[in-house]
Amino acid sequence: KDKERMKEGKEKDARYTNGHLFTTISVSGMTMCFACNKSITAKEALVCPTCNVTIHNRCKDTLPNCTKVKQKQQKAALLKNSSALQSVSLRNKNAIRERPNSAIYPSESFRQTLLGPRRGRPSLSLSKSVSTTNISGNFNDDSPLGIRRILSQSTDSLNMRNRTLSVESLIDEGPDVILSQLLSDLEADGKEFEADSWSLAVDNSFLQQHRMDVMKRQDVIYELMQTELHHVRTLKIMGALFRRAMLEELQLDPGTVQRIFPCLDELSHIHERFLAQLLERRRESLAQDSNKNFVIDRLGDILVTQFSGPSAEQLRKAYAEFCSKHTKALKEYKDLLARDKRFQQFIRRVTRSPLLRRHGVPECILLVTQRITKYPVLIERILKNSKDNEGDCADLSRALRLVKELLSAVDEEVHAWELRGRLWDVFRRVDPRAKVPLCWDSRPGAFGRDELLRRKLVHSGGMLWKTAAGRFKDVLVLLMTDVLVFLQEKDQKYTFPMLDKPAVISLQNLIVRDIANQEKGMFLISAAPPEMYEVHAASRDDRNHWMKVIQQAVSLCPSRQDFPLIETETEASLRKLKERMEQQDRQIAALLEDKVGIFADMLALGSGCSEPPAAPRGTPFPGDPARGPRGDVLLHDAIRE
Repeated sequence: KDKERMKEGKEKDARYTNGHLFTTISVSGMTMCFACNKSITAKEALVCPTCNVTIHNRCKDTLPNCTKVKQKQQKAALLKNSSALQSVSLRNKNAIRERPNSAIYPSESFRQTLLGPRRGRPSLSLSKSVSTTNISGNFNDDSPLGIRRILSQSTDSLNMRNRTLSVESLIDEGPDVILSQLLSDLEADGKEFEADSWSLAVDNSFLQQHRMDVMKRQDVIYELMQTELHHVRTLKIMGALFRRAMLEELQLDPGTVQRIFPCLDELSHIHERFLAQLLERRRESLAQDSNKNFVIDRLGDILVTQFSGPSAEQLRKAYAEFCSKHTKALKEYKDLLARDKRFQQFIRRVTRSPLLRRHGVPECILLVTQRITKYPVLIERILKNSKDNEGDCADLSRALRLVKELLSAVDEEVHAWELRGRLWDVFRRVDPRAKVPLCWDSRPGAFGRDELLRRKLVHSGGMLWKTAAGRFKDVLVLLMTDVLVFLQEKDQKYTFPMLDKPAVISLQNLIVRDIANQEKGMFLISAAPPEMYEVHAASRDDRNHWMKVIQQAVSLCPSRQDFPLIETETEASLRKLKERMEQQDRQIAALLEDKVGIFADMLALGSGCSEPPAAPRGTPFPGDPARGPRGDVLLHDAIRE
């Protein structure tokens, strides 16, 4: 009998987890697990009849507490604490001091922003039933030790319970409520773009008044505005929901959050400003006595402003940084999701909201990286249907050219970021003791791994190096600013191969030739030292690409006077000092330009002009020494005036 009782107890413990009383059932393959959101393919699953949750057997430990059981426990604990401590509260009624709300909820401002006012909703705030200050704050050192210890433990447990339930209370209010409050500023504009196209958004009688090409043009313009609105909404979800909750509610490391959402504020500012301009143009184009019928005749001027000048520079910097850190951001998010259970629960429950359309953090990051690639397609479609609109056609053509240049600049910077990351990865794996003696150079020395970081990586890849003995060696080839470097992997480390030729080739006067009857091979003919290398690529296209990039690097190779092959410690120190000096010069030039603007404002106030005179572009201190005295005279004259 004792063994049967022990067996029944173990089975009961196995079925009872986090307040759930699980029972075994058979399910079909279409049933989804509540914990991991994946289909249950096993013949048997677990179900909790209390809260109707169906899960895998392996997922029962990850499931949060049963909601109905938790509510009953909270209510019972609250009533017990109220009855047990009512006499203590009445005894000290004259000395009651309410404890601030921040002592219970560590981030009340965040809750108020997302959830709005709490009037009309029942609350479980402890200040309305029994104050934690009334429990422990009115007992001094003369009070009995036992009472003080019990009341202190009661207070700590109440505060700890509220802190641990902070995220749960945030999520239990409902993701739909949170997001609806969060997106309230876009709600009015969002209703204007609920239709799938402009043809469906305007009245049918208004639609029949326009030609087919006008309808197609307005449909694309409508699509541009609608997708821009969705993009701003995505940025707001990333910033005001995910990032803010991670910082204030989950108390995560700010550096980790910044790595997941790089330069998010800059992107939000740029696109909110652009969306405001588009919506303003729509309001200006509304038909008389109508709030939904509109025809936009001119849009190119807004697009030219967005993709040129300071706005284009902001877009280039923001998207170059965001897209280049895309892979690391996703990796950081996955690592955080794997190690933080509170973060898992938050993400899992919030992303179930229909307003998010199952777009979690990875999906939002991907949408942001893709947005800049959509503009050329949309502008080109608008231009295609604007042949009869000559006034807007010129601006649209210019905007298309500008956005393509912007996209190319972003691609180049992202590629440069990837190459810098690749160079650092190789540098970390190079053996610090590995050296290549360069006795043939005018300044003999040894080429080590520190010389790699002085240069920029242009291209890299694996190739086969044919030695004098006719054997092929697998090598990693680094095409850099002024050299071609061969590395060989050994014991998960990179070393310079010690073969019959140096592993570092100078690009000065380097000649590249293909090998007859060998579609994958090429010759590298070096002038210093006079050597000929035979290398083979993986394919013919790869060989042709290598030949092209090497020839381009040879044409751009700096002279040895400007860029020595090996840098001494003194030269390295001088180079760093020069870089610091150039940085300081740029800062001084910016300050001087600001000072010229202040002088112009002072001149305008002194002369009574309504507008200050246009300040000359550039600095009044040019680099030409012959023009220096003339600049001083002009500055003194301006001060006297």
